[in-house]
Amino acid sequence: MYTYNPISALLVFFVAGGLLYFLFRPAKGWYWVLKNQFISNEKTIIEDVLKQLYHFENSNNKVDMKTLVHMLSFSNKRIVDAINKMTVNDLIYFEFDILKLTEKGREYALRIVRVHRLWERYLADKTGFHKIEWHDRAESMEHRLNHDEVEELSMHLGHPKFDPHGDPIPTKTGKMAQVKGVELPLLQVGAVGRITHIEDEPEVIYKQILAENIHMGSLIKVVENNSTRIVFLSEGEEFKLAPIVAANLTVAPLEKEVAVEDNVARLSSLNEHERAKIIGISRESRGESRRRLLDLGFVKGANVSIDLVNPLGEPNAYLIKGTSIALRNDQAAKILIKKD
Repeated sequence: MYTYNPISALLVFFVAGGLLYFLFRPAKGWYWVLKNQFISNEKTIIEDVLKQLYHFENSNNKVDMKTLVHMLSFSNKRIVDAINKMTVNDLIYFEFDILKLTEKGREYALRIVRVHRLWERYLADKTGFHKIEWHDRAESMEHRLNHDEVEELSMHLGHPKFDPHGDPIPTKTGKMAQVKGVELPLLQVGAVGRITHIEDEPEVIYKQILAENIHMGSLIKVVENNSTRIVFLSEGEEFKLAPIVAANLTVAPLEKEVAVEDNVARLSSLNEHERAKIIGISRESRGESRRRLLDLGFVKGANVSIDLVNPLGEPNAYLIKGTSIALRNDQAAKILIKKD
């Protein structure tokens, strides 16, 4: 015969109550976490679709559903569901089989582009992350900020006009500065200009540019231009690129001819027993990294030499204003010198 046990009933009550609490408690309950995760993922898909369509339209290319599904790392069903919702909400429309942005969709896409490029600017100026990481980290952060937080980020950075690759950052009203220059392969032999933009897509080409250690803002002089390669001089080094890679560099030709001096080089090229005078810091060095170099004494006019060569390759120690400072090669490459 079953006998009622109040203690057991009380335990069952507390266990059931605890489970219900963990499932449905406000904001942090499992139910709400899963629901918010679904909403967040849907928002991410919608914003990624809008951004991709914006980039395609901006480059005068067309995109259909097959191309879009291939580019995004979401299931076909979720992308199709997002497309249907975006169509209903007047963000996109179909012209035959081609996807296009409505005016409302274009404004939304510009807001996402703005956040992405502001984050890249922040990562470049305020953190120590390598530039190969900027794009992916900005991709993960661009969906998380609300309007007020975006404006705070822009204000914190001083309302920059360009991201670290030279892409214009849309203002909150959608206006953008113009990138000055032409693709490097369009320059003739003997032309002198300054690098104003480095395209970071496709990734395989961008990684090759990074491997060549080509810097934003560098002064260059074209010495060879043909169908197989583009050769240019910059900061005491010679660079050779295939035309398809060189096309990812935008260069603003200088109106007045400027001499690219042979004895201007990067500090990383200084050899033991050589002496040099610092003429500046590359525009590639930004924010806190730039300030740190200046604080360490790497200022225009200062004399510098190698104090100690690392047998393992780097860092080397440089003698500057009576102090030995250790720098990695990538840091030294951003300091410009004239060798004695």
